[in-house]
Amino acid sequence: MLVAVRKPPIEFSITGTVPEKLLYGLVKEYGADNVRIERDDCVNAMEMEWFKNLEEEDTPGKNMRFYRKLAGMTQPILAEKLGTTKQFVSDMENGRKPISKATAKKLAGIFDVSVARFM
Repeated sequence: MLVAVRKPPIEFSITGTVPEKLLYGLVKEYGADNVRIERDDCVNAMEMEWFKNLEEEDTPGKNMRFYRKLAGMTQPILAEKLGTTKQFVSDMENGRKPISKATAKKLAGIFDVSVARFM
């Protein structure tokens, strides 16, 4: 991590592990606009192995369940919005029935997300 503080006439930088208390003190003393923090220890999560494994497990049915629960809907409520049965919603969520293009479009409209999430 690199922390640089710029405030005339003072300019200095610290490299290595910087304690949170020190960061807080620098921001408090010099203002957030004058303290720049660069982290070189960050990694893009999408490049990590665990994320790639999760992505492989991602299915349209799991996405459907995720967005349904996020919206606070039960299967019967979603079934009503889709014009189908609770059992059919359950079957789609569990991968026993495929999600048609027409249903994917309806789901995208209901949850305000891309159709691709359900294909």
